[in-house]
Amino acid sequence: MTFSLVGRCARTGRFGAVVTSSSPAVAARCAWARAGVGAACTQNVTDPALGPRLLDALSAGATATEALAEVVAGASYAEYRQLTVIDQAGAVASHSGVHTLGTHHTVEATDCLAAGNLLTTPEVPEEMVRAFVADPAADLGDRLLAALSAGEEAGGEEGPVHSCGMVIVDKAPWPVTDLRVDWSDSPMGDLERAWKIWAPQAADYVTRALDPTAAPSYGVPGDE
Repeated sequence: MTFSLVGRCARTGRFGAVVTSSSPAVAARCAWARAGVGAACTQNVTDPALGPRLLDALSAGATATEALAEVVAGASYAEYRQLTVIDQAGAVASHSGVHTLGTHHTVEATDCLAAGNLLTTPEVPEEMVRAFVADPAADLGDRLLAALSAGEEAGGEEGPVHSCGMVIVDKAPWPVTDLRVDWSDSPMGDLERAWKIWAPQAADYVTRALDPTAAPSYGVPGDE
């Protein structure tokens, strides 16, 4: 019911994940990232606890492959889970249990990993990866959205998608971008519109958190 990509920007050290699904509120359950650590997705018959567990293992020094092996070994019903993870070095690992739904596939490339289930075609993750690596100099958010769009254009899920989201981490201990469309007939278009509004302001919100005295005007009534 889902296709996703985890990725790293080698230029900035940022990590991110993007995901879409026919089910509601997919990003709240499936996409995870931690500054200086990596990113992960947990999908198919989703256990949201597995995303943080993957990041905890990375934080403790495990590689992507080691973190995945540790989490899968300790997970209940691992045969129903589809997991992806990328570590600080850009190495990736994935798991698709024997009960992963429908046509499913994972594709690895430099600094990224795409995965999906209930796909119209295995080419969906392939096209997502191709779009992500096409312009390494672009903003990570633009690259993640390009990957999501490429997956949709390649056929996407067997049924219509209704939710999507994108999470990006940088140096701050919170996501610098966490955009979600929890239910819509055109979730990817809604996400792209939200990104166009958010992207020019994202750095300002970090500044406001770290040093309000250096923050730009808020642009609201009463702000002088």
